[in-house]
Amino acid sequence: MSAALQITQPNFIGRKLSDLKPGETAKICRLCGKGRTVQRLYEMGLLEGNEIEVVRYAPFGGPVEICVFDYHLSLRRNEADLVEIQ
Repeated sequence: MSAALQITQPNFIGRKLSDLKPGETAKICRLCGKGRTVQRLYEMGLLEGNEIEVVRYAPFGGPVEICVFDYHLSLRRNEADLVEIQ
């Protein structure tokens, strides 16, 4: 893992991505957590300062669909909980 990645424990100051409702937008503050999951989120374009929009939530606790850089991603709910937004 690159030393340039800031990986922190989940002590949230703001809100989580999973707190947004469909159609709402926000900016990413930071990714909280550690390991390969956070590194994979960085590689998918979830970087600090990027604007994201929640498109929809799958029923029964399924994944959340988001739009970042004009492309759509589906994240597990626990992955969405690692993204702190403002």
